[in-house]
Amino acid sequence: MMIFDSRIQFSRRSALQCLGAAAALAPFPALAAMPQGFEQWRDKFRARALSKGISDATWARCVGRIEPDMSVFKQMRKQPEFHEKTWQYINRRVSDWRITAGKEALRKNEALFARIEHDFGVERGTLLALWGVESAFGDPLVQKNHMRPVFPSLAALAWNEPRRRRYWETELINALRIVDKGWSTPEEMRGSWAGAMGHTQWMPEVWLNVGMDYDRDGRVSPFGKPDDALGSTARYLIKRGRYHRGEHWGYEVRASAGASASRTYAAWATAGVHRADGKPFPQPNASAKLWVPESDGPAFLLGPNFFAVRSYNPSMNYTLAICHLGDRILGAPPFIQPFPGSERTLTLAEVQEVQTRLTSAGFDTGGTDGRVGNDTMKAVKDFQTRVGLPADGYAGLEVLARLRRGG
Repeated sequence: MMIFDSRIQFSRRSALQCLGAAAALAPFPALAAMPQGFEQWRDKFRARALSKGISDATWARCVGRIEPDMSVFKQMRKQPEFHEKTWQYINRRVSDWRITAGKEALRKNEALFARIEHDFGVERGTLLALWGVESAFGDPLVQKNHMRPVFPSLAALAWNEPRRRRYWETELINALRIVDKGWSTPEEMRGSWAGAMGHTQWMPEVWLNVGMDYDRDGRVSPFGKPDDALGSTARYLIKRGRYHRGEHWGYEVRASAGASASRTYAAWATAGVHRADGKPFPQPNASAKLWVPESDGPAFLLGPNFFAVRSYNPSMNYTLAICHLGDRILGAPPFIQPFPGSERTLTLAEVQEVQTRLTSAGFDTGGTDGRVGNDTMKAVKDFQTRVGLPADGYAGLEVLARLRRGG
């Protein structure tokens, strides 16, 4: 579970480079020059951690000799900006790769998703989409290449981020408590620059207070098998998002504008708002709100479960992308009414072609696997700048056509 700032997904961060050999009690080696003031803060914070019940051994193991990861401040204040339009944002997340990989993830974990649906009533599509967007369905390469040790990050933020210092201090204590419980080790606890970890990107507080031992192996973990991560994410949507068992998140409808007040689907139908695919609303007495993201674009009736997903990230575009990706993985078609000025999503083969051609032209895409992350977006933006296209970083049909023409 991630923490949020507008649309910080703490996504696809560069890995922390560990230098030198680790000391016996320090899995994260000290760097050459300790930032001024950190050691004094660390000595003072140790007393607070011990007063909260953290053992001295855990403190020494996790924090006692580490260097703060100062790169977190650059990450915090200079998130990549690509100025995506709504349709670009959704296309990039509801990609051909994620749909295909999501179907395979469901095939491999059918029994797990059936169990979660039985226990919590959370639709498998929603969980698949969260899993796919947050960690590429638990791809170990994401963990290896884009995650960093969380203790140096959290220590830096707790020490020197004044705007939310109390929050970061609490999360550092929470991370220490996880190690104290024997649920994880500081070596395993790699995550985003802000400390979000595992398959569905839990912050330490969520790990402690919502996480559950769904695979019954004696510990709670967002790493390894996806059982704990996905079961606990369903629990999160129930407890904190107030997810309604057995209800769909909502539907694309035919409506250009209208009141956003909540009313039943039956009342919306009486008012002339109907599903875009012509099918009836399966639960006419359930309630929903009308939302039209852009004039002349698709319109939606949003039920409570849309807002349950939004509790995971407050961005409306993020939530729509998650809900739509979940539907697409389960076989639903694209939106019937397109967004103004939008274009179709590139196929997996086309994205790989874009990456291959960019790489040949000297731009670093971070790979040619068909997944569009920040490296590929930066490469696209740099290419667009070179050839005089609007530099939005979107790998679309126009970029592909220019690459095929040689720039």
